[in-house]
Amino acid sequence: MARAEPPAATFERRVLRSAAEHHYLRVRLELPDGGARPSVAQFKQLVVSALRELHGEVGAALPVDVLTYEEKTLSAILRVVSSGLVKLWSALTLLGFYQNRRCAFRVLQEYIIRVQRGVSAENSWQIVRRYSDFDLLNNSLQISTLSLPLPPKKLIGNMEREFIAERQKGLQAYLDVITTHHILSNCELVKKFLDPNSYSVNYTEIALQHVSMFFRSEPKWEVVEPLKDIGWRIRKKYFLMKIKNQPKERLMLSWADPGPDKYLSDKDLQYAVKLLSSCSHPYIYKITFATANESSALVIRPFSEKGTLKDLIYKAKPKDPFLKKYCNPKKIQGLELQQIKTYGRQILEVLKFLHEKGFPYGHLHSANVMLDGDTCKLLDLENSLLGLPSFYRSYFSQFRKINTLEGVDVHCFGHLLYEMTYGRPPDTIPVDSFPPAPSVFVVSVLESILTCEAMKNGMPTVSRLLQMPLFSDVLLTNSEKPQFKIPTKLKEALKTSKECIEKRLTEEQKLIHQHRRLTRAQSHHGSEEEKKKRKILARKKSKRSAYESGEEHSAKYSNSNNSAGSGASSPLTSPSSPTPPSTAEYVRQDRPIIPHIAGDRLQMPPSRACLVERQAVTSEAFCFYSCLDL
Repeated sequence: MARAEPPAATFERRVLRSAAEHHYLRVRLELPDGGARPSVAQFKQLVVSALRELHGEVGAALPVDVLTYEEKTLSAILRVVSSGLVKLWSALTLLGFYQNRRCAFRVLQEYIIRVQRGVSAENSWQIVRRYSDFDLLNNSLQISTLSLPLPPKKLIGNMEREFIAERQKGLQAYLDVITTHHILSNCELVKKFLDPNSYSVNYTEIALQHVSMFFRSEPKWEVVEPLKDIGWRIRKKYFLMKIKNQPKERLMLSWADPGPDKYLSDKDLQYAVKLLSSCSHPYIYKITFATANESSALVIRPFSEKGTLKDLIYKAKPKDPFLKKYCNPKKIQGLELQQIKTYGRQILEVLKFLHEKGFPYGHLHSANVMLDGDTCKLLDLENSLLGLPSFYRSYFSQFRKINTLEGVDVHCFGHLLYEMTYGRPPDTIPVDSFPPAPSVFVVSVLESILTCEAMKNGMPTVSRLLQMPLFSDVLLTNSEKPQFKIPTKLKEALKTSKECIEKRLTEEQKLIHQHRRLTRAQSHHGSEEEKKKRKILARKKSKRSAYESGEEHSAKYSNSNNSAGSGASSPLTSPSSPTPPSTAEYVRQDRPIIPHIAGDRLQMPPSRACLVERQAVTSEAFCFYSCLDL
């Protein structure tokens, strides 16, 4: 029996025509070094001559507009009718000479990214990036050892419409991953990529200049080497130091300039920073020297080879960059129960001490806790004086009940306790459920801080945490007597500064809350179910108004007939007086205009202008970017 032959393959040819009237090309002319650069008129003439050379006079007549031209970079944006795109592209590609010099046109593929900081749409801007810029950023972020979803390169066919649309989605997903990662979103590489104007300054050089000026009056100190990127702050730099008379002893110098929460006067700031070296507490890391001026502060501490509590948890080397140490730990393992109890009790004791002294802190996280044997010691007391933002500000600013610095410290303690218990930070805040822990008492403390119920009801006090079973039975063997004398006048200044910091936090939380309500309302009104309801309601109103209008018209008609039959005269009306609008017209005028929602943008009902804007928007990659004011 003969085998049946398979049916012949059939192909269907489809030609997809673009609805756009024009196409835009960003091109760059490459010339050998030296020689005259063409002006905008000469550049336009070069484009026309390229069209004439390949396509004759018909090609030279093709309408091409030079929208922008930068003589310095020899780059321009060209606009051409859609039907002439292939002719223009091919003519530019094959052009090889300009004024007897070799040249080449490069067609650039760029993406427009709209970036917004915070919830205010006014604080937004646009940047232009090529795929090579994304690739360069991704290569720089490989130090984190994270697997980031950057779309792959493509050498052939990378200008096809379908490929460009697919790559745009991939790049948007890439930006979403970066900006939602707590550590990556705050690193200098990402900030410079998304906001080049604000982060163009080299802060390492600025820090070196300030440190050098300081050493003119203090010649006993000497810089060994800069400790590059060991911290997460862009505007805080670290240097390894030594004393000339004691060359084997290593110290660490930190330099930072004031932040957005700096409310102390310059005089009070300088006095408070110098006072830090006199602070003596068993759970505060000793400060060797501290000074400040109106533009920055400088603090010197002993350098610890063991590193911080975060280094212990992540099994990291203290001198390694922050991204390398903490972004993707090789082994996730929490501490032992006794370590959790002891370290937690020590940290709570020092927080209680600072609160009783009226000294604001608000900067607790595991990288700000130094290990000295089996003792935890708090770092960076100067941060609150300088008004620097907290590491966890993007978390607690979402919850209006965390509106005091003690509440901030307790919330940050919850993050630290979770990290000590599970060896990693929580995936989301608030936490819905907790993995198995070494003790139920650990979970009870975490539930009182990090759950949704805790965020709604407010944070427990530090004293309340010390009374909980996890910490109440811990015996502290250190007998050192704490000493930190703060003059009355400075205490008043610190109290005023604390109130201003809390007020700014409350205002920020209020704005975020209002933005959430507006976003929920937009999402609700833009849902398909709500659209159907509005359509049904509009039809009912239209039918009812038409019915009432018909009844009114018939009643007037019958009354006029009765009046004509009885011989009664109709009431006089002025010819110039306006006719009252019908009920249907009143309904149309009084009905509120319901805005349409496109993505996260609120738009008015679609019109031709809105549709054009929406078409233009589809060629952009969007990035909602919330960053700290470092």
